[in-house]
Amino acid sequence: MTCLLVNERYRPFLEGQLPAGTQTLWYDDLESFRSQIAEAEVVWPDTAYPGGIRGAMEEARAMRWCSVMSSGVDWLPLDLLAEREVMLTNGAGLHAHSVTEFAVMGMLSLAKKWRAIVHAQDRGQWLGDPPGMGELLDAEVLVIGAGEIGQRIRTVLEAFDARVTMARRSPREGDLGSDEWRGALGRFDWVIVIVPSTDETRGMFGADEMAAMKPGAALVNLARGTVIDQDALLGAIDSGHLGGAFLDVTDPEPLPVGHPLWSRDNVEISMHLSGRAQASLFRRGAQRFLDNLAAFERGDPLAHRVDLSRGY
Repeated sequence: MTCLLVNERYRPFLEGQLPAGTQTLWYDDLESFRSQIAEAEVVWPDTAYPGGIRGAMEEARAMRWCSVMSSGVDWLPLDLLAEREVMLTNGAGLHAHSVTEFAVMGMLSLAKKWRAIVHAQDRGQWLGDPPGMGELLDAEVLVIGAGEIGQRIRTVLEAFDARVTMARRSPREGDLGSDEWRGALGRFDWVIVIVPSTDETRGMFGADEMAAMKPGAALVNLARGTVIDQDALLGAIDSGHLGGAFLDVTDPEPLPVGHPLWSRDNVEISMHLSGRAQASLFRRGAQRFLDNLAAFERGDPLAHRVDLSRGY
């Protein structure tokens, strides 16, 4: 009998659908997760406990498959999983539509200066002229990271008649490679960063990259806060070189009260909500788990398996 360890929040989406021959242990906090993990072969940890995951997983001697719903897996002890030859699957693609909606919302908000419109409404003030005149029409956009989210962003932005270029490790025709995009930054009105968080991408976008961007261009970070040098970003914003930034992620999170990023009129922060702002997330995540569980029981390959050596 296969023993599963799953968060209580998924119980309504899984009960009655789990295959015969499985035993499910439910947890609702880190302590109940830790106390039951020793006997579980299939473990579905929760991102709410990142600081305690390693210690708990060290007790998971029976674990063969670890399933998570997040796309990023940098909060997990990947070295431990690799050492024990545990398969890891992630939620790549589950968040693509929601993150894309946030990306486009953020770009439009910056382009049209939507915050100024909302503040005018708060004051009961009728504006005679639009505060922002930017357009996505004919905008040159660089998307750094060509996974499922990056591809979805491209599709939607092209519907706005923006011109989108992808930057990826293995470029296709029309793309920029990992050694090319830095030299092309001056072409783009928007730069969107949606890369996985790894040792390779940590700090990849710093002062040199921002200085190379087109004056007045905007930066959109949907990856991890550690991918961007925030001090360099503040410098580029305050100097006027960059026209704005939309940040779904920051470093650290939560961003401390009083941090200068909060006070910049042309910096908008969506507090790492983009992937979770969808009513269907848990249902779709549970269905992916069920599909992979059926494959696991049959001994078939699992979908969306993470390469532990690369971290994505």
